Amino acid sequence: MSYLDNILFAIILFLGFGYFYSNVKKIIRNINLGTDVNRKDNAKARWSNMAMIALGQSKMVKRPIAGALHIIVYVGFIIINIELLEIIIDGLFGTHRIFSSLGVAYDVLIASFEILAILVLVAVFVFWTRRNIIKLKRFTSPDLNGTPKKDANYILYFEVVLMTLFLLMNASDLHLQNIPGGYSHFIKAGSFPISQFIEPLFNGMSNELVMLLSELFWWLHIVGILVFMNYLYFSKHLHIILAFPNTYFANLNPEGQFDNLASVTNEVKLMMDPNADPFAAAPETTVPSKFGASDVQDLNWVQLLNAYTCTECGRCTSSCPANQTGKKLSPRKIMMDTRDRLEEVGKNIDTNKGVFVPDNKTLLNDYITPEELWACTSCNACVEECPVNINPLSIIMDMRRYLVMEQSAAPMPLNAMMTNIENNGAPWQYSQQDRLNWKNE
Repeated sequence: MSYLDNILFAIILFLGFGYFYSNVKKIIRNINLGTDVNRKDNAKARWSNMAMIALGQSKMVKRPIAGALHIIVYVGFIIINIELLEIIIDGLFGTHRIFSSLGVAYDVLIASFEILAILVLVAVFVFWTRRNIIKLKRFTSPDLNGTPKKDANYILYFEVVLMTLFLLMNASDLHLQNIPGGYSHFIKAGSFPISQFIEPLFNGMSNELVMLLSELFWWLHIVGILVFMNYLYFSKHLHIILAFPNTYFANLNPEGQFDNLASVTNEVKLMMDPNADPFAAAPETTVPSKFGASDVQDLNWVQLLNAYTCTECGRCTSSCPANQTGKKLSPRKIMMDTRDRLEEVGKNIDTNKGVFVPDNKTLLNDYITPEELWACTSCNACVEECPVNINPLSIIMDMRRYLVMEQSAAPMPLNAMMTNIENNGAPWQYSQQDRLNWKNE
């Protein structure tokens, strides 16, 4: 490889990682638009969560077929890209298979990469079939129409191309290694259990043509990896990076335990205290500017991280009792809408040089309707099912809180119940004196 090739490779590498870094900064900026919440407690439990759920895929295998296939794709894709380090070194310094000095260990590595590559291709074919031929219900929901459905297929096509280029690169390399007396810089290195069956395709071609093809496959493979890496920002596949922080910062409280607003709690305590002086100065408490959430800036940063981490797999929606009974609610759509709105806000900030200019839109109503929110039974099925510990229910409850406390827009039966509690001390329309009459029946 000439110095010109090295320089061109360095430029492509710089542009690829530079664009990726700029997009990562945008993601961090957008996530930090959320309100603060403390998720730094109990580090031991958080590391355990991340190891078991993000790395160990413990929640994925609850659905064995999809779980096993996902592990193959996940492990295969990550491990195979260990060879990215070798490609980078070779590309920058003009070497060829720089790690071949590892000897037997290198042979084992290359062989394992190839076996994983063919397993990834099989798994991707099954995933594509499930989405496009069998058409599983959770992959044909209306909330996936348009870009989300195309995005899922684009990712599968990307993986097929990258794995195929990897095997073709090895097969052409093997062909040149086997030329009697050696050819150019192609040394005997690596073990090729899969590409050895592809290598005969190059029989009959001139050595120069095979070398040209080998270098073409090499360049397309590395450029393809860089393109795919930068496509992550625009796709649901961002979860392969964010699943780790998302599981680490997940809520450790028991499912069903909701947070209380400190200002409201203090008011209630004051009302319940018979010794409290109603004319005394109220205790100093930071009163939120808004109760609940109507837009993404009102949500906390972990909820916004959840939105970016969503895999759009639909396990939450397929387990939602409201959705199963025909209600409009889809927990997956809640997360997708939150991400779409967050992206819209981020672009607004970029356009206006770092300042958000009100656009007369909100997450509530413009993206998510009250009908969807009130359909939720708060059963936590969506939280339990999510393979990366996303919590759609927390967003639903915060938006409900806004509807009730800011707009008094609760459904009529709920308003009647709260009125009864206020007047009668119970949800039922009985006077205080009649509340215990049931025990006489």
